[in-house]
Amino acid sequence: MEKLLDLQKTALVVIDLQKWLGSKYAPYSAEQVVSNAAALADAFREHGSMVALIRVSSKDMKDIPKPKLDSPSPPLNLPEEWDQIVPELKVADTDHVITKKQWGAFYGTELDLQLRRRGIDTIVLCGIATGIGVDTTAREAFMHGYQQIFAIDAMTGFSEAEHDHVKNTIFPRIGRTRTTQEILSALAEA
Repeated sequence: MEKLLDLQKTALVVIDLQKWLGSKYAPYSAEQVVSNAAALADAFREHGSMVALIRVSSKDMKDIPKPKLDSPSPPLNLPEEWDQIVPELKVADTDHVITKKQWGAFYGTELDLQLRRRGIDTIVLCGIATGIGVDTTAREAFMHGYQQIFAIDAMTGFSEAEHDHVKNTIFPRIGRTRTTQEILSALAEA
């Protein structure tokens, strides 16, 4: 049976686990997602594999896309240090913190460059929200030719319907879906 991942060629990519996290997510809570992502990050670090922590940030919001919408966007109400990675992820000196200005982690960032320079051809993807930052990044990764493993219980959506649509419709076409425990077990065997 083929191994799930090769530690030398696989990176963990964590999307938007920042201090701005709200409380209305499904099917998993923000706490569950952060806990699972932190376990994955710790395991990847232990094996010397790349960990990329993706965050969205802006000084004045003038560099964030502002599309014309049929209905107004919900207010942001950003807390102090909203753009900082949550402390539970214990950002390490070896981590790559990548700042983005839009939903996807590849466009306008150095993520692809840093992955390729390290010979990475597979990413394990997790974060919030399944149907926005995670899905957009997954589609970009697919277009860049990366193999993908989706840590399905280390991500969540703004609704269960959003999460399930991406999990059941998009992910099966562009990668493999596994639980955090399945990925941790594969890391232990690698």
